[in-house]
Order: sequence, then C-alpha cells, then structure tokens
Amino acid sequence: MTFRQIAQFLNPAQKLPKEAEKPPASTGCLAGSVEETRRSPAPEEPAAGVGGGSPPLEGGGYKSSWNRTSMTIAGAFAAVDGSPDEEVLRLHGAYMADMIAAALLVSETDRVLEIGCGVGRLGRELAPRCGRWIGADISENMIAIARERTQHLPNVEFTALTRTALDAFPDNSLDKVYSHAVFIHLDKVDLFLYLQEIARVLRPGGLFYFDTWNLADEVGWKRWLIEVNQPPDPNQPWRKDPLSNQFSVPAEIGLYLKHAGLCELLLTSDSFWIQTVATKATGLAPSAIESLRERVERNRPRIVPTPIFRELFAAQVEFMTGRLSPAEAYRHLSQMPDSREVTLYRTWLERLWQLNQTQWGPYPPK
Repeated sequence: MTFRQIAQFLNPAQKLPKEAEKPPASTGCLAGSVEETRRSPAPEEPAAGVGGGSPPLEGGGYKSSWNRTSMTIAGAFAAVDGSPDEEVLRLHGAYMADMIAAALLVSETDRVLEIGCGVGRLGRELAPRCGRWIGADISENMIAIARERTQHLPNVEFTALTRTALDAFPDNSLDKVYSHAVFIHLDKVDLFLYLQEIARVLRPGGLFYFDTWNLADEVGWKRWLIEVNQPPDPNQPWRKDPLSNQFSVPAEIGLYLKHAGLCELLLTSDSFWIQTVATKATGLAPSAIESLRERVERNRPRIVPTPIFRELFAAQVEFMTGRLSPAEAYRHLSQMPDSREVTLYRTWLERLWQLNQTQWGPYPPK
C-alpha cells in the first residue's frame, strides 16, 4: 500500500485554515518543498521539466501538485508521512526532530531553516530548541497548515518558495539548514541547485543535514521497486509524477556535495536512507573542520535509524507492497518489546486500521 493509497482512507472533510481555502496566487514555477522544483529564469517564466516524460513546471509541476495534495488537512498529513491524524504526526515528528537536532548540534541561539517544511511536522518540535526557526515550502497550502500548527511558538516564521533558489536569504545568514524526506522527490538537477544555494546561505562552520533514499541498500531497493511497479494514473499525462520518489547511491551524494561547495562531515550508507551532514568550510582551519566532524560523529548513534526502526520500516515496505497483511503486521508488532519505535508504528497501524475496518475487519484482529 502506497502513501497515496493510504490517503484515500483518511477523512477528507477537515478544512484547511482560512488563508489556504482560496487557490494559490500562482501555480507556475516552483522551487523547494516537501517536494521541490527547478530553477527558471524568473518565476513568471517556467522552464520545461527535466528528462523525457517529465511534467512541465506550469500546471503539473511541484507547486501545483503539492497544493492539490494538501487541499485538506488529512490529505496534507498523508502526503507528508502517511500520518492518519495529529497524534501520529506528532509522534513521528518528535522522533525525527530528535535525529535532526543531534545531526545539526542545534543550540538555543541558532537561526535554522527547514527546506520543505510541509505541515510543520518537524518545525513544531524543533523550534523550541533554537533561536529562530524558518519554514520554507513550495506549497502555500502546506504553509497555511504549518502556520496554524505552530501559532503558539513565538520564534517561527514561514516563506513560500517560487523556484529552486533561496532568494529570501542573504549569503552567510543561516546557522543550520536541514531537509528531511524532501530531496527524495527532486529531480537530480534541482537537488544540486539547492545544494549550491545552501552553500551560499549557510555561514562558514554552519551545518546542513539532508537525507535521500539509498538505492544500494536492500530495503531501499525494495522501496524503489514500489515506484517502478506503481500502476500508471490514467489522469496523469506525464510518465513521471512530480510527487514520485527518487533514489541515489552514497558516492553520487558525495559528488554533489563536493561540487556544490559543501564539506562532508557524515555520509551514511548502511540503511535505507543516505543521511548527510555537511558544513561550509570557507575560511575554516582544518582543525576546526575536524572538530566539527568529531562532534557530529559522536552523535551518530542518535542520527542513524536504530536496528528496531530499520526492522519496522522493512516490515512497512512489505505491508505497502501487499506481501504483509494488516493482521500479520499487527502480530509482528505485538511480538516486539515496547520501545519508542514500536509505539510509533503500532499507533500508526491502529489509526489506519480504524479508518479501514470495512476492508480489514475489526481492530484488534483475533
């Protein structure tokens, strides 16, 4: 079962915050969000999509696709991470925020940017830990929901992206930048353009974290096959859906970082994610770079997926492909000792099941 299929089970009746009820002012050129875009000469001059069969930016690109997906709160939650409700979203958001805070060595004075903030799943959890948190997204609908979910936080702001650039931010103006589960949706050219922009806006010695699917990992390969075997949408005129997932290998990511002007501090290769921490090394002494690398490396156990998280994600992939039934997934979880990860996955499955009892039967299964 894909997250798109999961979204079909969720209640579409929840309304967006008022500011998102009207259509966005522009559905043309795009740039970075939970799924981003391609650089164009100017926002009003959309460029063609990259590669044969890809959609153009106008009408069928990142911005319009993500705004359509997030026309309801339920649709937005499902698109972000498959969460059926606010509780599951917060559980997953808090778990991932801890990972990212460890990767970025977040401090209470940091000015932090999230590229592709979506509904504020991570920002809501990270903002209390830093001086200023800024959420950037290609979708005005996502930003409206994120603004509503973070209205109690005094140090939060948002900016809507219009192309593959960070024009709102001066050079050397940010302490930390991160993007989780966003660059996995970008064309490789767009990904590299964002890396160049991050190298521009990050201050020397600042830190940047992002992750992508790891094609070289066994579970990562199985996750890729879900994209390969996805039935074509008869209403989609392009071969490549702008919301589809992209996959990489570690050496490829290392090359992108190097040529974008970023210095790799951590590049993982042993799970379904490639996780990267990098810095802007301009003007830094080699000893300062090595000190940063050592500090990040000490946090590695808090950054990489735990063995139990990896086991549960592998089971989720089997569930998404139909090789593991809901009842089998439930039994698998029931046999595992309690942990933060088990609670997260159990809550996710329980809420999804409750929305789909007509097809799956009563919960819990006998």
